[in-house]
Amino acid sequence: MSELVGFINLYLIPGLTIGSVYALGAVGISMIFGILRFAHFAHGDLMTIGGYGVLTAVWLLPLHPLLLLPFGIALAIVSALAVDRFFYQPLRQLPTIYTVIASFGVALIFRSLTQLFWSSGNQVFIPGVRPPVILFDTFRFSALHAQVIVLTIIIAILLHLFLSRSQMGRSMRAVADEPELAAVAGLDTEKVVRWTWIIGASLAAIAGVFAGMDTSMHPNLGWNLLLPMFAAAILGGIGKPMGAMAGGLIIGLAEELATYPWIGSDPFISPSYKSAVAFTIMVVLLIFRPQGLFKGRLL
Repeated sequence: MSELVGFINLYLIPGLTIGSVYALGAVGISMIFGILRFAHFAHGDLMTIGGYGVLTAVWLLPLHPLLLLPFGIALAIVSALAVDRFFYQPLRQLPTIYTVIASFGVALIFRSLTQLFWSSGNQVFIPGVRPPVILFDTFRFSALHAQVIVLTIIIAILLHLFLSRSQMGRSMRAVADEPELAAVAGLDTEKVVRWTWIIGASLAAIAGVFAGMDTSMHPNLGWNLLLPMFAAAILGGIGKPMGAMAGGLIIGLAEELATYPWIGSDPFISPSYKSAVAFTIMVVLLIFRPQGLFKGRLL
């Protein structure tokens, strides 16, 4: 029983928490690739921008960071729409590689601006030690972890309803499947693109706040999470937002469970190599099932 409790407290819940961060970030990557047809390597830094937006609001208003999420979401949306208008839109008629390279440049711009305005050091949302939540005198977990998991479930449900029930959601799926046919049918593809950035940036900002609250805010926060988020998007199937959510949870659990002492008392894999788990899963999928678990678009 004690081993089960330790497994849940130290591996399962942290795995679901980091998996939730990956899931929210991977949705934007998957949607951007599905509709705009390029890999957005600045998405991690967009997460960082959103996180710092909430951190700034925390400095000005004495409220819990989760209540100030709209500030980070607004900053991330404005940043995403601005770079799309001035960097990506002029390149849409060129081969995709130009936009991919531009996204690397945008990532460097975001990171440099972050260091300029918020410094390069680590900063926290809530100082001090936060006591764990104790459930049934047995389970001990962070209140933040519970909030992250519950909010991610709510966001996943709302996203599914939006994509399946709303007119814009159906338009986004149509553009992702057949962009030329959607344009001929009279759909406003530029409006669909804007909504893609709005949704992707909003979820990226929320993921950035979750990650920053779990550890600390620093300019490389989103960049360090970029590889597992891409792995999650590929695992779920490019262009499949709900698949990306599932892929993020799977990657997060795989990273944490890989360090569990399945044999003996030592970790199966050293915690310092957890990122290699996501990389391995991504490479294996690209070789044997590039369309992902939910049969998304091929890269």
